[in-house]
Amino acid sequence: MAMEKIEFAKAKIIAEKKGLKPGKVKGTSGIQFTKGNNNRLNVISWEEFEALLGERKLAIYESAGWMKIMKNDRY
Repeated sequence: MAMEKIEFAKAKIIAEKKGLKPGKVKGTSGIQFTKGNNNRLNVISWEEFEALLGERKLAIYESAGWMKIMKNDRY
């Protein structure tokens, strides 16, 4: 099944249902979803996560409940 770009609000709902939080990889500009128990990641606010997506021209894509952060195809 193909990955389909989804709105941030939908991604947030999916993440919260799965117990995922927004995270930033320590020492890098990388962002990803986390359960919050990874020593390589800092949990950040949803607002900061959304801002970083925009700054880095990234979007959230989804397929069958699985999400991936990739380059936004609008840019």
